[in-house]
This record gives sequence, C-alpha cells and structure tokens, in this order.
Amino acid sequence: MASAFTHAFSAFALGSVLQTGKLRKGLILTGMLSAAMPDLDVIAFWLDIPYEHPLGHRGLTHSILFAAIWALGIGYLFWRNVDNRDRIRWRIWFYLFLCTASHGVLDAMTTGGRGVGFFIPLDNDRYFLPWRFIQVSPIRASAFFSEYGLKVLTNEFVTVWLPCMIVMIIVWMFRQWRKA
Repeated sequence: MASAFTHAFSAFALGSVLQTGKLRKGLILTGMLSAAMPDLDVIAFWLDIPYEHPLGHRGLTHSILFAAIWALGIGYLFWRNVDNRDRIRWRIWFYLFLCTASHGVLDAMTTGGRGVGFFIPLDNDRYFLPWRFIQVSPIRASAFFSEYGLKVLTNEFVTVWLPCMIVMIIVWMFRQWRKA
C-alpha cells in the first residue's frame, strides 16, 4: 500500500485543482480522510480474515463500488443541505468518489501485496496496474518510522508528490493567466 500521507496528499492535490468554491476547506479535508480510509481494512488481519477474502486487506474497501457508496453516504451526511445550484452535490460526490477510488489506484501501483479488489463484489480477483513503481509501505506504524519507512516516503515524494505538485502549479498558473 502507499502510505496514508500519500493517499491524503493525492486527495489534497485533486481538491486544489477542482473548483470547490465555499466548501473548499471542509470538503478537501473530507476528501483527504476518504482517500486514506480504505486502509482501515487492516482490521481484517486482527480478525483472522485472510488477505484473499473479499473483506480482507485491499478487498471491498478498495473497490470502485465501495468508493461510490462511501462518497454518496459521506456527501449526504455532511452536505445534504447544500444549495444544488450548479449541480454542486454532484461535484461533491464526484470529488469524494475520486478521492476514495484513488486509494486503490495508488495501491495497484505498489511493488508489494497481492493486488487490489477493484471489482468486488462482482469479481473477487485482485489486480495490479502495469506501472508498479511506488514502494509498498509497511502496515505497522512502528515499522513505518524506520529506515525503510524513510525510503518509502522518499520514493512516494518522487513518484506521487512531485507529479501532483507539478499539476497543481500548472493549474494555478493557468488560472492566473485566465484572470489576466
């Protein structure tokens, strides 16, 4: 898996390039939490649920269906009273869906694990993307704060954070150009 820091940062980057208006801070924070949330499935290890089980690590909570339902539920819970002019509720759902779904995409680009259950419950197979350049992050916090953890963060900075920052800068420059 990619680290929780990288999952959250990718949602932050996504939120910074999307037009979120007055809801910006709260919505981006919710997106960042939604992007990291699928890894709560590590509880399955403590419950003796096998990795390959649909409820195992990188299973249902990493699926596209889960991302859609999570975004719908969280969007309704926190933004049900939002004025729907300009289809803002749809944009909120779409942003939260992308943040949550990005978790599985990043995990499918890691160098470890057994793949991601993108299509659970329709298909229990696990998949990787053809590009696997993100160093897999340790699951335990104690292992994360080590020399290997620093190596993982360095890798994630180069492979995820820098490209996200470049996109953010380009979008910012484009917006400045349009204002002028």
